Amino acid sequence: MLEAVRTALDPTPAQERLLLSHAGAARFAFNAGLAHVRAMMEAHGKPEWSLYALRRWWNRTKDVLAVDADGVPWWRQNSKESYNSGLEALSDALSNWSESRRGRRKGRRVGFPRFKAKGRVTPRFAYTTGSFGIIPNDPKALRLPRIGRVHCMENVTKRVGGARVLRMTVSRHAGRWYAALTVERADDVPLIPPEGGAVGVDLGVRTLATLSDGTMIANPHTLKTNERRLKRAQKALSRKTKGSNRRRRARERVARLHARVANQRRDLLDKLTTRLASTYSDISIEDLNVHGMVRNHRLAKTIMDASFFEIRRQLEYKTMRTGARLHVIDRWYPSSRTCSNCGRVKAKLSLDERVYHCDGCGLVLDRDLNAAINIKVAGSAPETINARGADVRPATLRGDGQSTVKREPSGRTRGVSLGADTRKSVLQAKTN
Repeated sequence: MLEAVRTALDPTPAQERLLLSHAGAARFAFNAGLAHVRAMMEAHGKPEWSLYALRRWWNRTKDVLAVDADGVPWWRQNSKESYNSGLEALSDALSNWSESRRGRRKGRRVGFPRFKAKGRVTPRFAYTTGSFGIIPNDPKALRLPRIGRVHCMENVTKRVGGARVLRMTVSRHAGRWYAALTVERADDVPLIPPEGGAVGVDLGVRTLATLSDGTMIANPHTLKTNERRLKRAQKALSRKTKGSNRRRRARERVARLHARVANQRRDLLDKLTTRLASTYSDISIEDLNVHGMVRNHRLAKTIMDASFFEIRRQLEYKTMRTGARLHVIDRWYPSSRTCSNCGRVKAKLSLDERVYHCDGCGLVLDRDLNAAINIKVAGSAPETINARGADVRPATLRGDGQSTVKREPSGRTRGVSLGADTRKSVLQAKTN
């Protein structure tokens, strides 16, 4: 399997200038290739924009394009891999635009590539060939061609282990340089999953995650807690003169605050998903429609700050490593409106009702805990399929043999009790 290992670099001032030079070379190659493609499209229609065609064009014209004021080619100052990474990014961008235009690409439509400005893009370049990567007997360093040995902030050799390094992408974020290593490991999935049993996870904005065993993970609201400092920094930035050094420093200050928010959020989600994947053998979550949820302008910022999809994404690959099974429940399953004791489904349940009151059996339970128990039971049904490489199927059946999972908005179940087998499994799950 392929994995990514990201580590922070600690370059010297001279090395930082070389890193910026390599990133500028990648940006130059991207812009030069894009200008060539646009000229060919205007003259001959559709040109050849594969990576190999762009490489052939670059090798023919680099002595003319990359020259200084005295007419001396300067492209030799940087590694050839920096120019190649810029052309590779251009080839990928053109391919994505072409596939999106024909309707063959999933997701939103991708526009035609634009030229990269120096102050508006992330400095980035990559190595795919040459002697780059781990240095033997030097665990806290990486070798970068044309730059040399660059110190790292951690033991990168221990993190990579004996894996083979295929690619290294160097980028700059919020004033710090990072190296992302793409490594290839043996696909050794454990045969025995963790012994924690099954668990249902209900995600929310007040409480980030509620487990079916009663554990609640608080939502730190990382963006909200840092919003005051962000507001003051952005206000100071808006008052600076464009192009001045003070504006540059103000931009770096805002970028560091945004990076702090992202790092706090990433740290919490990494610890949460690692704990779930290494503790429980079966993990059940909901297939949340985050794109539709953020249409509520009152909750959009809080929902995006919680990063529901990131939790699912991390669980998908971390369960592969630990041998746990991930079950994704259909998004139309009424987990919050269903009673975890008798199976009765409420017709309506407003967001401000934080305690679930069942009209049938009189159950009084926390709303999120009730939903987590229902998600666990739905994920334990034989119809549920592991989310790794398969579609999701209806999770539970009603007493008349029909699915209670909502497939379409018009087919919502109102006031229907679940079957006896499902109620029995619910009571068992609650007792356990």
